[in-house]
Amino acid sequence: MAFLPVFLLRAFLPGVLLFSACTQPPSESSSVSFADQRVRVAADSVGYSYHTAADPNGIGKYYYGRQIAHVMGHEGADWLERADRQQEEGTDLLLHELHLKPTDVVADIGAGTGYFSFRISQLVPQGKVLAVDIQPEMITALQQTAARTKVSNVQPVLSTVQNPNLPDNGVDLVLIVDAYHEFDHPREMMQAIRKSLTPTGRVALVEYRAEDSEVPIKRVHKMSVAQARKELEAVGLKFEQSVETLPQQHLMFFGKGR
Repeated sequence: MAFLPVFLLRAFLPGVLLFSACTQPPSESSSVSFADQRVRVAADSVGYSYHTAADPNGIGKYYYGRQIAHVMGHEGADWLERADRQQEEGTDLLLHELHLKPTDVVADIGAGTGYFSFRISQLVPQGKVLAVDIQPEMITALQQTAARTKVSNVQPVLSTVQNPNLPDNGVDLVLIVDAYHEFDHPREMMQAIRKSLTPTGRVALVEYRAEDSEVPIKRVHKMSVAQARKELEAVGLKFEQSVETLPQQHLMFFGKGR
């Protein structure tokens, strides 16, 4: 049998073929400068702990007891646009459940190749999509797609590990699809995201269901509703509801709160 590439081997559990649970591609970034960011930036200490990784797919850093997963890299970008993604994840249903208005400003965090960004752009013709990613290679890909498709309301935004670089009080919906569990500074990122929301703004957090053992995704790439609430409520966001109509993921909504 031929050997599989490393990024595909990481998608296996014993006896089960997995598709990465991330909006980032299914391979770890090889960018030295990106890795250096993790080392250089000092974190807010609240909620964090550091010890040997219980799961090799994690970074040895924990937030409120949850091990943070390794970030996936741009090398597997084609995987984000795979033909069966809509059927596997129910992406059309997810977009319907967002109940967007034509004038909304939406931030797609961990936008990657723009799978959601460019679909959302059609739903907010008088608004815009801020397609946020931490990898310059993804920003370039987003810019190229926008130019090729002549889409004018998708604006790529380069993020840092602590700040998505969004406008204060300027975003109606922040969408985070299978990326939050990889934030190595989740507290700082969500504090900045909360600051970006309008008074009626919402966060839509999508994560594979940790409560469901039948979801064939590595544990470090899943989250429970209880864990998500613990982490997002810690920065002042208010839990509104969890929509459970997607095939394998939670769709959790949070408001700006206090």
